[in-house]
Amino acid sequence: MHAPQVVVVMGVSGTGKTTVGPLLAEELGVPYAEADDFHPPANIAKMSAGTPLDDDDRRPWLDAIGAWAHGHAEGGGVVSCSALKRKYRDRLRSAAPGIVFLHLTGDRELIAQRMKERKGHFFSGELLDSQLATLEPLQPDEYGVAVDVGPEPELITERAAAELRRLEHQ
Repeated sequence: MHAPQVVVVMGVSGTGKTTVGPLLAEELGVPYAEADDFHPPANIAKMSAGTPLDDDDRRPWLDAIGAWAHGHAEGGGVVSCSALKRKYRDRLRSAAPGIVFLHLTGDRELIAQRMKERKGHFFSGELLDSQLATLEPLQPDEYGVAVDVGPEPELITERAAAELRRLEHQ
């Protein structure tokens, strides 16, 4: 698969965005960017304290991710970003109109277990329910695919690449 677009790996925390994202980027032969790296320190402090970000907190973060996506539109790229709400995805699309979303989906219990097992991540498990309540899945008019995160990361990546290829040829 060639990758003339930027793929945004989206979903709630614990679905494997930072695991699958680099694997997908390698599969596609494009650069990878971790959305958490775009957060200003105030956002990290807020999340570490167990306080959800509000839309004002997210605007500069989404704009920075959108700028990265826009800058990689010609050669392609993969970036992780929760992109839980349609308006967040619309904001990203306004910066980089050709992006495609890969929504990593999964069972709440599986995701919660994965979050408990994570080490060295600033996101607390208490925010999972908040994220699930906020999540607005991809709509039929949004360019993207959804892939279940039940299997191991390599299989998720294979399935994602296959779905993206299928989408590209529609």
